[in-house]
Amino acid sequence: MDLHGIHHVTAVTGDAPANVAFYTQLLGLRLVKKSVNQDDVSAYHLFYADKLGSPGTDMTFFDWPQTPPHQHGTDSIARTWFRVNGRAALEYWIERFGRANVRHGGVETFANRTLVRFEDPEGQRLTLADDQGASFEGEIWDGADVPAEYAIRGFYGVTLSVPRMAPVGEILVRLLGMEALASHPALENDRDRLTTFTMDGGGPGREVCVLEQPDERPARLGHGGVHHVAFRLRDDEEQRIWVDRLNRAGVRHSGIIDRYYFKSVYFRISVGILFELATDGPGFTADEPLASLGERLALPPFLEPRREEIEAGLKPLPTSNAR
Repeated sequence: MDLHGIHHVTAVTGDAPANVAFYTQLLGLRLVKKSVNQDDVSAYHLFYADKLGSPGTDMTFFDWPQTPPHQHGTDSIARTWFRVNGRAALEYWIERFGRANVRHGGVETFANRTLVRFEDPEGQRLTLADDQGASFEGEIWDGADVPAEYAIRGFYGVTLSVPRMAPVGEILVRLLGMEALASHPALENDRDRLTTFTMDGGGPGREVCVLEQPDERPARLGHGGVHHVAFRLRDDEEQRIWVDRLNRAGVRHSGIIDRYYFKSVYFRISVGILFELATDGPGFTADEPLASLGERLALPPFLEPRREEIEAGLKPLPTSNAR
């Protein structure tokens, strides 16, 4: 049974108000859920996605202002790729980044992909890749000032950095059922190699790039780094099958955790790389109407009795979903 692509990517910010401003006002994503980390209710958990909060479009952040800056390195989820449609969209974003003083590169071609690399204000490493008009299951958010034809259309993929390819490649192929494509010299350094792995037929939203960097020091997670990447499962039945698969392979995991908006299973493929298997539903409209997603602090039912206490410990955030 295949994984069906990237469900969400969860990263770390040390400045929630600035994070909201960048991902909604500059990148034009919708804040679809303003909640808290269910394991640390002192921290916001912010979810940015398309208009519907569709699986495969959702970049999320834990707000941990006490963390130091992320130290980039190997044994980590090193880069998140978003998708846009066409080279004209990439040119639009280069101009937009330039006006906003966003650190970015030019248009590059790598392994038959046309892309632009950039960073958020905390050094989060991001990429826009041309999806060449591939099918998009979601719906563009129309509440931002980004023209629909240039808008971000969810994820293209993620990049893992590892010191050795073999053990991680074995996990991706034999345990997770991915397919390895050709290996190429990396953009970052000709001595490093990058191999693309695909799931569920491949294409935008279904790629994991693995960058072998034997000379890099291990990363240290902080603000500007990625905490984990989640992969899509359609429903509870698929998740139970995958839990059985992990058990039979002897993989230690969290068991099924009900996050209210989806159900999750977590496991590590290395010390620094955390994976999640998440169901597509119930989705972000479980407790808010579609029209007003992200406008109030949303708490799952088991935290609702603590609302007053939790709200008192959080700093206000700017209004983000302008129309």
